[in-house]
Amino acid sequence: MQKLPVAILGATGLVGQRLVQLLAAHPWFEISALAASDNSVGKQYGDAAKWKLPSEIPDAVRGMIVKPCEPPLDAALVFSALPSDVAGDIEENFANAGYLVSSNASNHRNDPDVPLVIAEVNSDHLDLVRVQRARRKSAGAIVCNANCSTIHLALVLKPLADAFGLTRVAVTTLQALSGAGYPGVAALDILDNVIPFIGGEEKKLESEPLKILGTLHGDHIAPAAIRISAACNRVATWDGHLETASVELAQKSSLDQVRRAMLQFTGEPQALNLPTAPAHPIVVRDEPDRPQPRLDRDVEKGMASVVGRLRACPVLDYKFVLLGHNTIRGAAGGTLLNAELLVAKKFIE
Repeated sequence: MQKLPVAILGATGLVGQRLVQLLAAHPWFEISALAASDNSVGKQYGDAAKWKLPSEIPDAVRGMIVKPCEPPLDAALVFSALPSDVAGDIEENFANAGYLVSSNASNHRNDPDVPLVIAEVNSDHLDLVRVQRARRKSAGAIVCNANCSTIHLALVLKPLADAFGLTRVAVTTLQALSGAGYPGVAALDILDNVIPFIGGEEKKLESEPLKILGTLHGDHIAPAAIRISAACNRVATWDGHLETASVELAQKSSLDQVRRAMLQFTGEPQALNLPTAPAHPIVVRDEPDRPQPRLDRDVEKGMASVVGRLRACPVLDYKFVLLGHNTIRGAAGGTLLNAELLVAKKFIE
């Protein structure tokens, strides 16, 4: 297939850099435009981006001139890695101008006709794109990625909800520094410390899974009837959000049945063999001390959720630890996988 031209908004930030890295050799997409804040506009990307990833800046984009975050851009699809303090209006401007926007920002996640998508979990919610297009009277629409912790939690909850039903979930996160962006948390705040508060994070983790696991009814989503209690903490790891969760099931089941439901779970990205899709979206480890961020965050190229310590819970039914790469599957990679799904389902032609 001829590669589709794509633009990245917020291309100089950490998530934008991840998108540049993931798109550099993508078989379906080719970076045609990079856009960022006024401080970067007019500069070559190699000069504007304070590159923080272990690989080098791809040669194909190093000399590209950074453009302002406004239409028009030469692109069939726009990726938004913009910070939430500016993303809302900019994404609306692009959607109103007829662009399909695959967003990592939080601004439009709760809009009734904006799908909040984890590709394996609720690909049918992409039908809301048609609702948006009818409202806008154009081909423009916004599709949102979920919060980085939500993505890995909801991905693991999906097979349990389908097989047994879920009534209650208690989750505590230990979130990596890269989730705060760059320069992020000051060293004197996080060294020898854990910060038991991340602004807005607990609310997202308690509400976003309900929309993702909800049911599409025409032009809106009926949220799932699950009660979620979240506590979010910042810890001194670079990448990889660790979460400990306890779940109550609507239908009682054995530990082996729960484990098997996770292990066997796949979704539409695997059936369609999408380029960024992990072969195993949920990986279950049996060692008593895994998963660990340093050892397990890059499983399936950072696109899987890794589960361990699955065992009975004396308060609810079962408890486990889960780990996911927050800037790959939890941000740029999830946004890219949503875009691949949009192409495969003929929302972009």
